[in-house]
Amino acid sequence: MRSRLFAIARYLILLMIGLGLLWLTFRGQDLNEVLGKIMHANPFWLALSLLLGLLAFISRAVRWVLLMEPLGKKPRKMFALYALLIGYFANLAIPRVGEITRCGVLSKSDNIPFNSLIGTVIIERIIDLVMLMLTMTIVAILEYDLLIGFLQDKVINPISSKLSFLNNPFFILIPVLIIGFIILFNKFSKGGKASPWKIKLKQFFHEIGNGFRSVLRMKQTGWFIFHTFFIWTIYFLMTWVCFFCLEPTAHLNANAGLFVLVAGGLGMSAPVQGGIGAYHYIVSQGLQLFDVSLTDGIVYATLVHTSQTLLVVVLGCFSLIMISLSGSKK
Repeated sequence: MRSRLFAIARYLILLMIGLGLLWLTFRGQDLNEVLGKIMHANPFWLALSLLLGLLAFISRAVRWVLLMEPLGKKPRKMFALYALLIGYFANLAIPRVGEITRCGVLSKSDNIPFNSLIGTVIIERIIDLVMLMLTMTIVAILEYDLLIGFLQDKVINPISSKLSFLNNPFFILIPVLIIGFIILFNKFSKGGKASPWKIKLKQFFHEIGNGFRSVLRMKQTGWFIFHTFFIWTIYFLMTWVCFFCLEPTAHLNANAGLFVLVAGGLGMSAPVQGGIGAYHYIVSQGLQLFDVSLTDGIVYATLVHTSQTLLVVVLGCFSLIMISLSGSKK
């Protein structure tokens, strides 16, 4: 009961943060004007962006399967895709729960150890972080002054001002006390029969280690690298083609597309449901650096985020139906 209340409280807090950022973004804007510009977006380029999004999902599913093959498991690619889409769908409700959800779905449908799947997902997240940093490095080379100024004014300074309370020495003692507690606990719990939860925890980390080692034993490394760069190329194209949906952003070049990709990646990394609010705020602020008005930046961010969210909802619901029809209801 207590854990359920904690989960509900966490969900509501994250939702309020996202809605707060959304309010901050749209504050002072004419919503009728924003909606009108969205309704006049070019449907061809928007449809192309959604098609590219589907290709990225498929490529992610194939790459995930490549990570599982060294574990001696060969899941069905279509079911890996279903699990992936259900995971993205779940992320719209609670941030990061989708990673656990997709592992649970595939574990039941294709009889693969859950903890091993968690290990592969952790590897995926590390690789995505590396790719985001690589993209950020490319942007820094092409648009150094813009990127540094943007990160300083819109990311670093706001966060540091909010976390100024950490300068209090009391907060330095917290990690020290936690580490000390762990050391003492391990010292006094040695000997005797290991408790069930310790056995499960040890097994959990062992399976996660298997997931990490899957990368080292991968036979199709070339295809894995190809899909990794293909996914991020698709992300860039999704961002760029959406510029042509709106007249105020149609003139932007590839450098602007890379910049918005990085800004959007930072926004989607925020611990709020589906990046709501965070994506809108950071992308609309970033587009102003390319002489796009705040209103038009909000229109672009809303168009991209809403269309991709609807795509995830539709594909996620479809995947749930297909999993259910297959008899894998567990």
